[in-house]
Amino acid sequence: MNQISPLAAGHAGTPSASTPRINLLGLDGAQLAELVGQWGDKPFRAKQLQRWLHQRGVDDFTQMTDLAKSFRDKLERLCEVRAPGVVTAHKSADGTRKWLLDVGNGNAVETVFIPEDDRGTLCISTQAGCTVACRFCSTGHQGFNRNLGVDEIIGQLWLARRTIETDREGARIANGVPAALAAADDRVISNVVMMGMGEPLLNYDNTVSALRLMLDDNAYGLSRRRVTVSTSGVVPMMDRLSRDCPVALAVSLHAPNDALRDDLVPLNKKYPLRELIAACQRYLEFAPRDFITFEYVMLDGINDGDEHARQLMDIARQVSCKFNLIPFNPFPQSGLKRSPAARVRLFAQQLMDAGIVTTVRKTRGDDIDAACGQLAGEVKDRTRLKERLAADSRFGRIVEVRE
Repeated sequence: MNQISPLAAGHAGTPSASTPRINLLGLDGAQLAELVGQWGDKPFRAKQLQRWLHQRGVDDFTQMTDLAKSFRDKLERLCEVRAPGVVTAHKSADGTRKWLLDVGNGNAVETVFIPEDDRGTLCISTQAGCTVACRFCSTGHQGFNRNLGVDEIIGQLWLARRTIETDREGARIANGVPAALAAADDRVISNVVMMGMGEPLLNYDNTVSALRLMLDDNAYGLSRRRVTVSTSGVVPMMDRLSRDCPVALAVSLHAPNDALRDDLVPLNKKYPLRELIAACQRYLEFAPRDFITFEYVMLDGINDGDEHARQLMDIARQVSCKFNLIPFNPFPQSGLKRSPAARVRLFAQQLMDAGIVTTVRKTRGDDIDAACGQLAGEVKDRTRLKERLAADSRFGRIVEVRE
């Protein structure tokens, strides 16, 4: 959990270099209530403040007009609202958007928004880099730098939502659409998936705090069914998540047997398939959906044979699930190739003929390196990244590239 600075209890003073301002994006509802209580204010102030921060996306305390001036003065002295800085912003031909975000010390993460007819999905990162090092994932080849804080995780949602809604409002005004009509639209970001850079369950406490904010009706108010945590199979943390904050669960499976999965997903050596499947069965007792989504990247000649499909059928008999087949996005270091489209279709049909719900993920944003497994892009060259951060972020210049 985030620690609230001792300065929070004070009613006066200005933060010094040794006592930095409290970034309110890093506090969940309970922590915000604790902070307000330390100041001697009523709990309802925390809910008001939370709505200003997360529902309205306001970072200027002077605009929070239903808060008492003395309370706003306290916020000005002691707190801040700071999301990760944008280094570059890309927009794909298909509407997918990707942000490269500065998280300090030469590290950056990427966040991706995928618009569809019936939803808007934001893919969030939880670590700078990743320790799991799956063979087919370019992010894993970047290596691991550190876990993200709650403010950096939730800050991706805060920033993306504010940016997209501001753009939409600008388009509405430009096109002369009445405000009342625009207000009837569904929310821009309806779904959040923790499928960006990193393994969420290896940054457990910060991930759960961020999830609670996403679900909080005074913050983002998302349904548990519309928030998904993707894991490569950290079994003990899956069990903890089922008790602490059960949301939809996706498991990066990618292989139907231990020998192959040991090679593709090294974490399998610690938590083999037998233990992973048992953990999935336990999770379903608490899950908001009655199935686990198994993600399966399709690798030519590696895991796309008829025998692999039959082995997946055996897994499906053990745990209620659906399969999401993912076209591989090649990168030079992997030495792997994408399964041909015809092979993917046949593989999917074999599973569907066995009565298993199966989808083939549509590749989105691959022209801006935003597709699944590509979230290393501009991040992987650490030296070049530092140059980009110095040139772009430090001087407040955001580069938007439209592909």
